[in-house]
Amino acid sequence: MSVQDGDRDPTGVRRVRAPNPSAMTLDGTNTYVLGGWVVDPGPADEGHLRAVQSALDGPLEGIVLTHSHADHSEGAEPLSERSGGAPVTLPRGGQRIGPLRAVATPGHAPDHVCLIAGTTCFAGDTVMGEGSVFISPDEGSLSAYLDSLRTLRGLDLEVLCPGHGPYVWRPRAKIEEYIAHRLERERLLLEALAAGARSEDELLERAWSDAPPALGPAAALTLRAHLRKLADEGRVPSGLEDGLL
Repeated sequence: MSVQDGDRDPTGVRRVRAPNPSAMTLDGTNTYVLGGWVVDPGPADEGHLRAVQSALDGPLEGIVLTHSHADHSEGAEPLSERSGGAPVTLPRGGQRIGPLRAVATPGHAPDHVCLIAGTTCFAGDTVMGEGSVFISPDEGSLSAYLDSLRTLRGLDLEVLCPGHGPYVWRPRAKIEEYIAHRLERERLLLEALAAGARSEDELLERAWSDAPPALGPAAALTLRAHLRKLADEGRVPSGLEDGLL
């Protein structure tokens, strides 16, 4: 299977990529259209919203969000207004909106849900097509995120439609890779702490040595999220540099 074939749209789904590329959003935020429904309309960019409208199969019936971060949700109200007032919903876990069933997946954000249509999962920022997901120590929770990944692993899915990056056609393998990645970071961090590392620079050098320079600030915040999880479990030694917890 070629890269192009692997990144084909699933049946009944159209992807419209927003023009907001960055180190955190990869090529930009993915907006998805299913018939008359829009998942994550992305930023309030005029050209992007026009493209989303063009991808609709008939009138806009509703806009559904995976979470409230601006790069996924900012365009919701403008798209609704220009389409005649279609409802905008950020559902709770277990709620059904049109063709979509919401599964609570907190971790990246406390209000995060994945949206399921048949065996297709609109994963928001729970899974990215490439790279790993950013977990902030203030609104995020690494423990909740790992639980959310395990929830997704238990579903019968054919494809993940991520908030950023290409489609994921081997969902279980990707989710297993994500869980293993987080647990390996935790192992490296615990080894660094056991060896006496207590400062941000020391811990990043030992546990995040492969992080590209552009992702240095994100790695530093992710370090704090890992430390918060370990502290909640009573596994952080004394003497950490001020500000790490």
